[in-house]
Amino acid sequence: MNYCHQHNLVEPQKAGMEKKYGIRISLPSGDTFQRLLGDDWQRVRWYATEAERDRAYDDIAQRHMYYRRTDTPTQVLEKIIR
Repeated sequence: MNYCHQHNLVEPQKAGMEKKYGIRISLPSGDTFQRLLGDDWQRVRWYATEAERDRAYDDIAQRHMYYRRTDTPTQVLEKIIR
């Protein structure tokens, strides 16, 4: 398979691997962003190894350096296994 965009989330060497470790990202109940995304919005990202998932979890859980000091982003992160 050809990959034409550098920003593609799929890494060619990992494209065929089974990915059973995941992170579910959702919004807390009552979050005002639910008005835009819907009450049941969630995103799931899958990883081939538990260590890879844990590194990604730690990265996602950090406060992003580009947030303004007054921004308080909310998200619920949950480690999952299929």
